Amino acid sequence: MGAEEKRIQEKDAHQKNWLHWGPYLSERQWGTVREDYSAQGNAWEYFPHDHARSRSYRWGEDGLAGICDQYCNICFGVSFWNGKDPILKERLFGLTGNQGNHGEDVKELYYYLENTPTHSYMKHLYKYPQNEFPYGHIVEENARRNRNDLEYELLDTGIFENDEYFDIFTEYAKADAEDILIKITVVNRSKDDATLSLLPTLWIRNYWSFKERPLKPIIKKQMGNEQTYVSIDHHHIGNYNLYFDQASKLLFTENETNFEKVFGAQNDHPFKKDLFHNAVINNKCALATQKQEGTKFAPLYNLNVKAGESVTIKLRLTDKTLDDPLSSNFETIFDQRVNECNDFYKAMGKQVSDEINGIQRQALASLLWSKQYYNYEVEPWLYGDPKQPTPPPERLHGRNSNWKTLRNHDVMAMPDTWEYPWYAAWDSSFHCTSLALVDPTFAKKQLLLFTKEWYMAPNGQIPAYEWNFSDVNPPVQAWAAINIYQIEKSKTGKGDIDFLKQMFNKLALNFTWWVNRLDNKDNNVFEGGFLGLDNIGVFDRSHGIPGGGHLEQVDGTSWMALYCLNMLKISLDLALEDFTYEDMAIKYFGHFVFIAEALNKRSEEFIGTWDEQEGFFYDKLVLPNGQYTPIKVRSISGMLAMVAVFCIKKEVFEKLPQFAKSVDWFKKYRMNTLKYPVIQEIGENDNLLLSLVPNERMQILIKTLLDENEFLGPCGIRSLSKKHENPYTIDINNVQYSIDYEPAESTTSLFGGNSNWRGPIWFPMNYLFIQALREYYSYCGGNLKFEYPTGNNNAMDLKEISNALSRRLIKIFEKDSNGNRPVHALHQSQYADEHFKDLILFYEYFHGDTGRGVGASHQTGWTALVANLINEMEEK
Repeated sequence: MGAEEKRIQEKDAHQKNWLHWGPYLSERQWGTVREDYSAQGNAWEYFPHDHARSRSYRWGEDGLAGICDQYCNICFGVSFWNGKDPILKERLFGLTGNQGNHGEDVKELYYYLENTPTHSYMKHLYKYPQNEFPYGHIVEENARRNRNDLEYELLDTGIFENDEYFDIFTEYAKADAEDILIKITVVNRSKDDATLSLLPTLWIRNYWSFKERPLKPIIKKQMGNEQTYVSIDHHHIGNYNLYFDQASKLLFTENETNFEKVFGAQNDHPFKKDLFHNAVINNKCALATQKQEGTKFAPLYNLNVKAGESVTIKLRLTDKTLDDPLSSNFETIFDQRVNECNDFYKAMGKQVSDEINGIQRQALASLLWSKQYYNYEVEPWLYGDPKQPTPPPERLHGRNSNWKTLRNHDVMAMPDTWEYPWYAAWDSSFHCTSLALVDPTFAKKQLLLFTKEWYMAPNGQIPAYEWNFSDVNPPVQAWAAINIYQIEKSKTGKGDIDFLKQMFNKLALNFTWWVNRLDNKDNNVFEGGFLGLDNIGVFDRSHGIPGGGHLEQVDGTSWMALYCLNMLKISLDLALEDFTYEDMAIKYFGHFVFIAEALNKRSEEFIGTWDEQEGFFYDKLVLPNGQYTPIKVRSISGMLAMVAVFCIKKEVFEKLPQFAKSVDWFKKYRMNTLKYPVIQEIGENDNLLLSLVPNERMQILIKTLLDENEFLGPCGIRSLSKKHENPYTIDINNVQYSIDYEPAESTTSLFGGNSNWRGPIWFPMNYLFIQALREYYSYCGGNLKFEYPTGNNNAMDLKEISNALSRRLIKIFEKDSNGNRPVHALHQSQYADEHFKDLILFYEYFHGDTGRGVGASHQTGWTALVANLINEMEEK
C-alpha cells in the first residue's frame, strides 16, 4: 500500500482530517446568484468583475490557484502584476453571460496539473502575458461577434506568439493535515529579462460586515529566530502561522468593501479590500505597509526574472510554531509528495501507455481541483443580514423563494469553478462516478448530500442548480449510487451496503415526487419541462408548450425507466443482504414493466411514441383537445430508451424466491399479451434481460446509433443526427419551429446560448450508451453482432463496439501522428509548442465532426468520465 492510500485510509477512519484543507477556494464568486441582492435577479450586473477586487463577498471567496479550509474561513491564493496591466491579477477574468457571443466564458490560460485525493500534493499552472492583458479588446471583439461566429479567446489575440509570458506554477505539499508547504515558481519563457510583482495572499473571509460576531479574526506580523512571519488567530478554526521567504515589503489591509469606489459613499477607514491593487499598480505602498495587522496580508516580491530562467518563492501555512520552516526538509517533503503522487497514478494506469495514463491523470487532477466550498442559505439570503440593508421585497417572490429549507455549507465537486461555480444535481452524479475511482468515500458522501434535509425539499425534490433550484434535471442519482457501489466493490472486494440503504431510502421519496409531478395522466409516459438536454428540441421547453399542450417525451420516459431499473438494481443488492428489501425489488420491477409497456404499445386509446416506418422514438405534442403531433427530431433523446437495460443473473433468482415468483407471474400474465415484450429472452441461459426497448427495436436503434451519417462521429456519439444538416421544420398554430445539426457552438439563444445539444459530443450521454451496450452484451454475449460502423460489413459484438466507442472518445485528448490533439484543433500551432504540448483542457462538450473542445473550457466535471473509460478499457 502506497503513502497516498494510507492517507486515504486515515481520512476514511477519521484518524486524521486530511481533507480539512484543499483547493476549495472558488475561481469566481462574483456574478453568482448567491451574491445577487438585486430586485430582479440580475446576478451578472449586480456584482460584476470590476467590483470583485473592491467589494466583500457574503457567501464565499475567490482567487487564483488557491486553497482554503473546508468552511472557507482562511484563504490563500496567488496575485501578480506584470507592470503593464490596469489591474492587479487576483482572480480569473471572463465574459458574463450577457457579454459573450455564446454565453459566459473565462478568458485565461490555466491548467490543473496534479492533485491527489487527500490533496497531499497539488500543482497548478497559470500562463501570464508580459504585455498588457487585453481586457477591453476581448470584451469589444466578442461583442462584435454573433452566435454564428467563434468565441474570441485569449490565444486568438496573439499575445503569446513571441513567448513573452510567464509560466507561474503553484504547488502545495502537505507535511501533515494542518501543515502545508507552498512553492510558487515563476518561469520567464521570453528571450528577454522581465519583471513581475508577486503577491502570495492570505486573507480571512468576512463575516463581521454582515452579522455580529463575538471576535474579529486577525492576521498579525510576528518575529522569531530572525524569521518574519504572520500569525492567524481565528476563533472558529484556531491558530495558524504563515512563513515565507524574505520579501520586499509586507502589505496589510482589511477584507472589507471600498464603499467610495463601489457605491460613491464615504469609507470609515482607508484599509479596504483593494488596497493592494492601489499600492502595487500606483507604486504607493506607504499605507499598506503602515499596518502590522489586518484581515488580508501579502508579502510583496518584486522579481526580475532572467530570460529562460525561473525564480521560486517558498511559504508554509501551518498550525505549528517552527524554528526553521523553510529548511532543507522542505524540499525533501516536496519530493516525497511528488513521488507518492506519481506512484498513486501509475498504480491506476499500469497497463496503459504513458500517453493514456497522462490523460487520465490530468482528468482526475482537474476533477479534484474542482472541489469547491459552497455556501448558500436561502432564507437569510432572501431576508438579508442584520448589518446590511434589507433586500428589495421583490426577492421574496423571485428566484428560489420557495426553497427556504435549503442550507448548503459544504465542499462540492463543481462542474467548472469559473463558468459553473455551483453544483448541478445531475452533473454531480457523473462527477461522483469519476471521483469513486480515487476516493469512493468522498464520492459517497457527496452523493448523499443531495438526499439530506438541508438539500432535498420536504416533498422529495432534489435541488437542480442555484439559478433555479426548482428546475428538473434528469434523475441520475440512483444510477450514480449503483455505479459508485460497484466501483468500490471492484477496488476493495466489498460493497458498502449501508451507503446503498441510505441512498435507496431517500431516493424512494424522490422517485415518488417524479412520478407525481411528471406523470399527470397516470399513464407511465412522462412529460414536463427541461430534462437536462437544454436546447435539443424545436422549442424552448422551459417556457411552456405551444398551443397550451404538453409533451409526452421520450427522454422523460427513458430517464424514469432508467431510474426505475437502477432502483431495482439497488433493491436486489440490498435484498441479497436483507430480505426486507425483496418487496421493493418487486415494486420497481413491476413499475418498470408498466413504463416499458406504455412507451412501446399501440392501441386505440393511446398512441405510443415509436414510429414504425422510420424506426425511431419521437416526442409527441398533445394539445388540450386531445389531438397529437409527433415532433420528428432524430436526437439523442429519442435514442435514450436504449440505456434503460438490466441483465438479472440467474443466481439472483435462486437466492430471492419471492422475487423470482413475481417475475414468473409477470411473464405469464403480462408478457404474452404484449405485442412488444419488454422482458427479453434472447440468450441461451437462465438470465433475464429487462429492456425498455424490445429486441427488434433495439437492433434498429443500434444500427442508427452506429451510422456515421447519423449519430456516430469520428470522436463519439453526436447529440443530434447529422441528417438534420437539412433542417427539420414544423408548423404549430401557424408558427414555424425548426432545428438543424450544429456540431459546435450554439446558434440559438435558448437557455442562454452557452451550451448546445444540437450536434456536439457529450461525455455523460456517450458513457450511458457504452454502459448499455455492455449490459446487452452481458446477456447476449457474442451471439448478437452489428456492423461497425453501420454499412461497412465489419461485424462486431457489443463488447467490441463499446470498446471501439470508448477509443473514439479517448482519442479526443490523444496526440495524433502529427502530435496534435483534436481537443485543441483551433490552436494547434500553439499547443505544438514545447511548453504547451503536454497540457490538456477538458471541455464541456466536443465538436461532432472534429472533436475540438467547445463550451466551458474547464468543465472537467462530467468530461472526467474519460478516466472511467480508460479504467474500463484497461480491465477489458
